[in-house]
Amino acid sequence: MPEPELIASCWTTAGDAAPQRGDETSPFALLDRIRAAGAAGWSGFGLVHADLKTALTTLDYADIRGALDDAGLRYLELEFLGDWWTDGDRRVVSDAMRGELFEAARALSPLHIKCAGDFSGGVVDDELLVREFRKLAEEAADAGTRLALEALPMTNFSTIEAGQRFLSEVAHPAAGLCIDIWHVYRGGTPIDELTGFVDPATLFAVELNDARAAQPADLWIDTVDERMLPGEGEWDVAGFINVIRGLGFDGPWGVEILSAAHRSRRLDEALDAARSATLGEFARADEALRG
Repeated sequence: MPEPELIASCWTTAGDAAPQRGDETSPFALLDRIRAAGAAGWSGFGLVHADLKTALTTLDYADIRGALDDAGLRYLELEFLGDWWTDGDRRVVSDAMRGELFEAARALSPLHIKCAGDFSGGVVDDELLVREFRKLAEEAADAGTRLALEALPMTNFSTIEAGQRFLSEVAHPAAGLCIDIWHVYRGGTPIDELTGFVDPATLFAVELNDARAAQPADLWIDTVDERMLPGEGEWDVAGFINVIRGLGFDGPWGVEILSAAHRSRRLDEALDAARSATLGEFARADEALRG
């Protein structure tokens, strides 16, 4: 089979940076990360809002787009929008990010913008969520992109099935799912059950990584500090790849490595290790298909 096209997620290239640290900015300059990803053979690149804002203090969109093109990175994804249904101060912050991400989408033509639900554990009105996400999807379409909802187990969309049900209610062509293998296993969904409820038309993004089989005591520590390269953990990554292929999806595939070990690596080492490990799992997936 042809070699898969792989997107290095924002955290895969970020070095010593992680979600919700307060400052999510990578210590590596954006253009250095883009060039390194291209040199390592990746097909796409992920960019978090914090790094976008920092980069735009010294670069313009043409600089970023030109660097991506020069590096041979055909795909771009942006992240990470939350609080899109809220009001008050949370909504003010979210709307500012929303505007900046859509401005970037118009200039950079990303595949999608990744979004999530509520991390607070509070009760949110379902009709409000549907109405606000549909409105967000309309704005995304106007900006020439789509929304990829992450159904994280520590949010109100705690399983992939819950995320799919929500998107069925939203019913907008620019609203779809990002299925991260971490969300599947930590959400308690057997991989072979995905074909029973995932709508291929809404499957916008897929992300690969690995981890220990045992459910962790703290999901946040697990997702930020303890993920592994594909094939290093105890999940059936190759089996997951083939289940997703069975849904009609064949890339580009995201590779999202978040771990203390990965953050300690040099940028070139991190990119080579993540890509090599992922290609190894695709080789195993191909072998399984050949029987």
